[in-house]
Amino acid sequence: MKKIVFLTGAGMSVESGFKTFRGSDGLWEDYPVEQVATHEALNADPELVINFYNRLRKKLFAAQPNEGHRLIKDLEKDYEVTIVTQNVDDLHERAGSRNVIHLHGELKKVCSSDDPYNAEFIQELDEAHCEVVPFTKAKDGSILRPFIVFFGEAVPMIEAGARAVEEADIFVIVGTSLNVYPAAGLLRYVRPNVPIYLIDPNEVAQGKRKDINVIRKGASEGLKELKGKL
Repeated sequence: MKKIVFLTGAGMSVESGFKTFRGSDGLWEDYPVEQVATHEALNADPELVINFYNRLRKKLFAAQPNEGHRLIKDLEKDYEVTIVTQNVDDLHERAGSRNVIHLHGELKKVCSSDDPYNAEFIQELDEAHCEVVPFTKAKDGSILRPFIVFFGEAVPMIEAGARAVEEADIFVIVGTSLNVYPAAGLLRYVRPNVPIYLIDPNEVAQGKRKDINVIRKGASEGLKELKGKL
C-alpha cells in the first residue's frame, strides 16, 4: 500500500471555525502572539495566558471536523496515511484519522511549565473540565501550562515528522504558508520523484521547488480535486 503523508496547517481547520495562529497579521484570536504564545508571556502574566487557552479550548470543543478532515480519513481505505499537523486541535482525530503527528502540541492537554514533555505530568482535559484555574500546580509543583509549543521553543516532534515525510510516496501540503520553521523545512525530506501537491486558496511561496502541483482551493474543495487526481 502506498504511503501518503499530509502536512496540514491553519487552513485545514478554518472551515471548522477554528483558527490556529499562522496569520500574516501576527495575531491569534486578536491577541499578539508575544502576549499569549511565549514562555515570557506565561511568566509575565500567567492568568492572561491560561485564560486565553481556556477560551480557545471551549471553542475547540464546540468545533466539528469539516469535509476536508473526512476526505483525508477516507483515503485510509486505499493508502497508508500519516498526518503531520501544525495545528493544536484534534479535528483530524475526531474525523477518525489514526496516525497524527502534532508538531506544535495539543490544546486539550496541559503539562508542567518546568518539564513540558515529561509524560508523567501531562494531563488530557475533557469538555466538562476544560478550564484550568490560573496558578493550578502540576504534579511537580510548577504551574500547569497548555501543552503547546510556544514561539522560541524547540519542536520535539519534528524528527518524527521528518521520518514520515522521508517515507512518503505522495506528499500533500494543505493550508499552510510554508513560512514557519521548522515545519516548512519538511519539504526538504521528500524523496526525488515523489509527487508533491499543495492545496491552498492563497499564493504560497514554493522557494526553488518547481515540481509542486498547486491546487488553488480551500481544504475541502482542494482535497476533492486531489482525490480525483489520485
